[in-house]
Amino acid sequence: MATTIRMARGGTKKRPFYRIVVTDSRNPRDGNFIEKLGTYNPLLAKDNPERVKYNAERMKHWVGVGAQISETVARFLRADGLISTKPAYTPKPKTAKLPPRAQARKDAEEKAAAEAAAAAAAPAEEAAPAAEGDAQA
Repeated sequence: MATTIRMARGGTKKRPFYRIVVTDSRNPRDGNFIEKLGTYNPLLAKDNPERVKYNAERMKHWVGVGAQISETVARFLRADGLISTKPAYTPKPKTAKLPPRAQARKDAEEKAAAEAAAAAAAPAEEAAPAAEGDAQA
């Protein structure tokens, strides 16, 4: 059985409250769970100690027996120094895509700039060997 440490939502509409639970990974988000490890109340201030509460000993036990931790719960544990691993998946930042014509124009400008730089470097390379030849004579 693959176990997961994740959050189960409670509370009412527009008033979320979460329990941090250990559950079978196949169970639905708010379904049956094996053990309740703590709570998370996003409505409280970020510096409020009641915002995230959990039993660190039980958390270490479940991680030790192979329970996978959700990204959100892992973020809480990292903030408290309980785990030091990086997230398994870090999404790449999205870059703005240019329309095809603008991209083609940008590519053409970059190519022209590269050719101009190569042309400017070529005469300097030709002049250097000629100067060496004069010095030998």
